[in-house]
Amino acid sequence: MVTVTMTVNGRQVSKEVEDRRLLVDFLREDLELTGTHVGCDTSQCGACVVHLDGKAIKSCTILAAQADGTSITTIEGLANGAELHPLQAAFKEHHGLQCGYCTPGMIMSGVDIIRRHEGQLDEDTVRHELEGNICRCTGYHNIVKAILAAAQEMHGEVRQAAE
Repeated sequence: MVTVTMTVNGRQVSKEVEDRRLLVDFLREDLELTGTHVGCDTSQCGACVVHLDGKAIKSCTILAAQADGTSITTIEGLANGAELHPLQAAFKEHHGLQCGYCTPGMIMSGVDIIRRHEGQLDEDTVRHELEGNICRCTGYHNIVKAILAAAQEMHGEVRQAAE
């Protein structure tokens, strides 16, 4: 057993866990933050994406002990109280979800994409960078529209696709 201490969604938590405990299981089972989903157990689907120290990671690929001392943001910590994050609102407005299973991971990945490509985002970039996130329902079109709409709202511009 090992004691891990980290900040999760702005709140410091400290728990004793098995040293082999995955971060995704720690978040879901120990902290009851079930918005982070387990989809494939093989690091391929992206349903478990969270932000570790501000960067998107697949929480099924890291042990809780490796996250000791870090800051984690899950889908539950993205909104500002009752006000949705701009990307959450864009997913709603642009019908970027259907069954909703991949949605938390898609949104967390999308926020990271927008942050890293501030003002320099286009459809091709979004589609390329979402390759690590699988959606079996939507066909991605509305997810991409939502990410581009949120990027425009947050940064004022997006690049047009090359002709």
